[in-house]
Amino acid sequence: MSIVVHTLTSASYRHSVMVDGRHELATDLPIGLGGQGSAPEPHDYFDVALATCKALTVTHYARQNGIPLTGISVEVSHDGSREKEGFYAMTAELTLRGSLTDDQRAELKRVAGHCPLHKLMTQVQISIETRLAEGPFS
Repeated sequence: MSIVVHTLTSASYRHSVMVDGRHELATDLPIGLGGQGSAPEPHDYFDVALATCKALTVTHYARQNGIPLTGISVEVSHDGSREKEGFYAMTAELTLRGSLTDDQRAELKRVAGHCPLHKLMTQVQISIETRLAEGPFS
């Protein structure tokens, strides 16, 4: 998988994001930081990653295990006020639809806590290497 981000114009912060050469997204900075607020900013995509992973993981698990889940909504909120101190608090609220027993609801909540992105965000040491591309760039 590859993600490529390109500047659209030197006059704004809006950028094009291409995922795997097939899915186009956009990103921008909020108005308060000099952007136009025309697209999600990087923190939004971080939160989106968690919400979508939980939704897909729970949906897949329910289907594989015959649990009558008819839909799920995941609302993620965060408190980034202490991010510079190394603390980013997130809350994920699940709304499960379908004729579910209390045990099924508890099981789906447990499964949501084990989605791959939840684990990645909380249990994995991540290493990031930033390099400059070779050759001229204009």
